[in-house]
Amino acid sequence: MNNEVNKNSKVSANTILEVADLSVGFNTLAGHINVVRDINFSVKSGETMALVGESGSGKSVTAMSVLRLHDEEKVEYSSGSVCFRGQDLLKDEEAIKKVRGSEISMIFQEPMTSLNPTFTVGTQIMEPMLIHKGMSRTAAKKRAIELMELTGIPEPHYRFDAFPHLLSGGQRQRMMISMALACEPKLLIADEPTTALDVTVQLQILLLLEKLKKEFSMAVLMITHDLNLVKRFSDQVCVMQDGNIVEQGNVKSLFDDPQHPYTIKLLNSEPERIIPEGETDSLQDKPQLMSGQQLKCHFSSSKGFFKRTRTTIKAVDNIDLFLREGETLGIVGESGSGKSTLGRCLLRLENCSGDIYFNNAQIDQLSHTALRPLRKEFQVVFQDPYSSLSPRMTIEQIIGEGLKIHFPHLDKAQRREKIKKVLLEVGLDEDILWRYPHEFSGGQRQRIAIARVVILEPKLILLDEPTSALDVSVQKQVLVLLRELQQRHKISYLFITHDLKVIEAVAHRIMVMKNGQIIETGETSQIFNEPKENYTRNLLTASLFKNEAEIKGTA
Repeated sequence: MNNEVNKNSKVSANTILEVADLSVGFNTLAGHINVVRDINFSVKSGETMALVGESGSGKSVTAMSVLRLHDEEKVEYSSGSVCFRGQDLLKDEEAIKKVRGSEISMIFQEPMTSLNPTFTVGTQIMEPMLIHKGMSRTAAKKRAIELMELTGIPEPHYRFDAFPHLLSGGQRQRMMISMALACEPKLLIADEPTTALDVTVQLQILLLLEKLKKEFSMAVLMITHDLNLVKRFSDQVCVMQDGNIVEQGNVKSLFDDPQHPYTIKLLNSEPERIIPEGETDSLQDKPQLMSGQQLKCHFSSSKGFFKRTRTTIKAVDNIDLFLREGETLGIVGESGSGKSTLGRCLLRLENCSGDIYFNNAQIDQLSHTALRPLRKEFQVVFQDPYSSLSPRMTIEQIIGEGLKIHFPHLDKAQRREKIKKVLLEVGLDEDILWRYPHEFSGGQRQRIAIARVVILEPKLILLDEPTSALDVSVQKQVLVLLRELQQRHKISYLFITHDLKVIEAVAHRIMVMKNGQIIETGETSQIFNEPKENYTRNLLTASLFKNEAEIKGTA
């Protein structure tokens, strides 16, 4: 394994991209900031190179520099070169215009913000062929439909005239891939291409890229923080930290024998089971804290051009469940399966029918006024802490807001003392009281969101995808914190996620949802080792990149 790039090494004959001594900085109001420093790597034809690292490590800045997609007025390429098939794209303005979108294409992380909402997807797929290949509109449309079919878009003739908002997340990402492949590029840059997708769709997209890579003899530069994905789909890997490549080599060598402490830290950050063996059995005798019987939540939706056709969406369809004191119940499934709606129904944040019991009292018929004193007993930690924390309030105001409502007998000094205590409990310093949410990292903001909930001393916390927006190392820290708080305060968790690696680490029991129904439930070990339903097996296969034999324990 090569921990440092040999800058004097001779470029291989089949090397398609050579990045040498690349340094990138941005001109800001605070002055010039160096973001990427002395980056060296190369990509060969037909291979996949992965750039991995946490948020802010410089992965995306490096990738976007290859195509010079940064704001030219704010960016400064202070040194280095980006040579594609012998041409330095940083120095040659004409070269970058010729290769951008034709020989080098890019798939962005969020297809909804990358696709133009005012044009049909078919028009957008045709555009690079019209510009770079000079094809007629008839020929370009025919080829666009062929590409849509190739990337697995159902009814491509019909979808050709659809606008982006009418497609699912997976379909939009497939459209982005079709657009990127329109001119049969020699290099495809994929920036977190599966982060926003369900695990099953993730696997479909990755297998599709692998197939197309062989079909088009294409090289892939993949930017990701998912080490499982890197191990399964990449040939070479560069690990980035604070704008530097700290280690690189082939995937097997790096995973088997990592050298740099940061690489070792990343590899050790994969979620591991933190529930002691036997604890699930010991919870069998604990009383039920919450239960729901025959829960239903149906929405009415309009379809058609004049919105005359009414359909019923069964988001939650006749579900029974229970949660014991001190237990973590994981609710998993794909987007649209009804996980979050079920959680909101149980906490009376969504209208539904059925019986809901909390602490032996029926709460489904209580008015909002009667329910208000109970609100402090069940709280919510949301997926995105940045959007759930008010940007206009200080940390003291955010965490103390609930205290004013539910603990009105406390004076200002007493509230501050409780806030300081809970900040220390979640691993933050008390000197942050007067700062604002935008001044903190994603992991710190999630800790603040947890502190805001824990300070009310709830018996139950609904965790709605609490780690999906976090890097792997921060994710592990948050999971360990949640476990410590559960043990210390005897809290019960409803943990909603589509990440099965996370749920395997923290859940005592798991419920699998599909189309508003619970299709399988059981202890975590049983669900992972002996799943009964094909849908569950497909989720496990996609999430853990295992084959079915391994999941059944027969491999």
